[in-house]
Amino acid sequence: MTHHFDPTILREYDVRGVFGQTLGAEDARAIGRSFAARVIRGGGRCVAVGLDGRVSSPILEHALVEGLAAGGVDVVRIGLGPTPMLYFAAATLDGVDGAVMITGSHNPANHNGFKFVLHGRPFFGAQIAELGALAQAGAWTSGSGTVSSADVMDAYVAALLRALDGLDPAALARLALAWDAGNGAAGPVLERLVARLPGRHVLLHTAVDGTFPNHHPDPTVEANLADVRRAVAQQHLDFAVAFDGDADRLGAVDGLGRVVWGDQLLMIFAQDLLARQPGATVIADIKASSALFDRVAQLGGKPMMWKTGHSLMKARMLETGSPLAGEMSGHVFFADDWYGFDDGIYAALRLIAATIRLHTSLTDLRSAMPAMVNTPELRFPVDEARKFAAIEEVRARLEAEGVDLVAIDGVRVTTPDGWWLLRASNTQDVLVARAESTSEAGLARLLAQIDAQLAASGLSRKG
Repeated sequence: MTHHFDPTILREYDVRGVFGQTLGAEDARAIGRSFAARVIRGGGRCVAVGLDGRVSSPILEHALVEGLAAGGVDVVRIGLGPTPMLYFAAATLDGVDGAVMITGSHNPANHNGFKFVLHGRPFFGAQIAELGALAQAGAWTSGSGTVSSADVMDAYVAALLRALDGLDPAALARLALAWDAGNGAAGPVLERLVARLPGRHVLLHTAVDGTFPNHHPDPTVEANLADVRRAVAQQHLDFAVAFDGDADRLGAVDGLGRVVWGDQLLMIFAQDLLARQPGATVIADIKASSALFDRVAQLGGKPMMWKTGHSLMKARMLETGSPLAGEMSGHVFFADDWYGFDDGIYAALRLIAATIRLHTSLTDLRSAMPAMVNTPELRFPVDEARKFAAIEEVRARLEAEGVDLVAIDGVRVTTPDGWWLLRASNTQDVLVARAESTSEAGLARLLAQIDAQLAASGLSRKG
């Protein structure tokens, strides 16, 4: 028996497709068979499985579990919850060798996919390509794995609360926050968590609904933060947090309703951590502000720029021993007192802890940051088959011109006006651009450079 996947779904750090078009139950079953073969070949025997709240997730989970068991591995079903809860299960349950999460993350409601962990390490790149090769060759193991269930939500919530250990109870009791689950998988965890927190807390959209009736769960899109902004203003809250569909990303709004972007959150986390771990390496992705790298160095840390992508970032942390990393997209990774995986809910608690340890409100921390002029992430559609080739064309032209650039992930170009970035998304059929300057005029010049490079490759940000 063999299986051929749609070539667009095997991505750099996960499997992702459109349910009913490029991804279906037979693909999920084949993913299970291939991953089972990979687990067994590595000496493993047991895989934990979780799923998010998308309409298609139960169908894919059922088929995946069938494939895993038919491949000879035992399966522990964690059930509905955020991706970091599955990561937590993989890290803490005895005998679990790997984990697979069914999730479409921050993507549209009809998208879905799979994220993997094997032997406590991210599973990505060539390993994901190997799943396709195993399926195409039919090089699967066979067996009759057992299927059981485990409820880890209470243990996960108890572990999350350790982020607040040692903090002044009176300071915690004075806080007033809003939490927006966006009808994603975080909802049930947030309800249990907030019930155990001191202070005043407002919960938004915690009912899990894969149609996302209130707003799309992607906190990197400013329009999706309208509800938490309204809650902060109307209920006089200190700040608010929001999560993507599987809660491995964090978004935040301060007491004035200003967005605190991913790199700005990392500045705060770095300030808090470096006070306790002087000289530590802090990793940020290539989309992050130059102000972040400057701030980490100013605080005595070692700033490091790396590729965008949750698996790529986790692998780099393991290579370098870094206790903290983050991305513009809101993925934050703590490996000091946590497990090194991206967990938006844990990051929200660390944000609370940072404001208390630094004796400064999130609003004041945000106000103290340099007033850079920058764009958000500008995403525009490009055919899957074209997006990486276009970036290579841009890189080749720039290198031939001797331009000052970093090419670890797309191209990041530094000029006297600031910097601009152009890279291919690994999760969507889009190119991503970003630019940052100290003036509006400088930003306009940087954007003009991006547009000129796109035009030279027959592309445009306007589609």
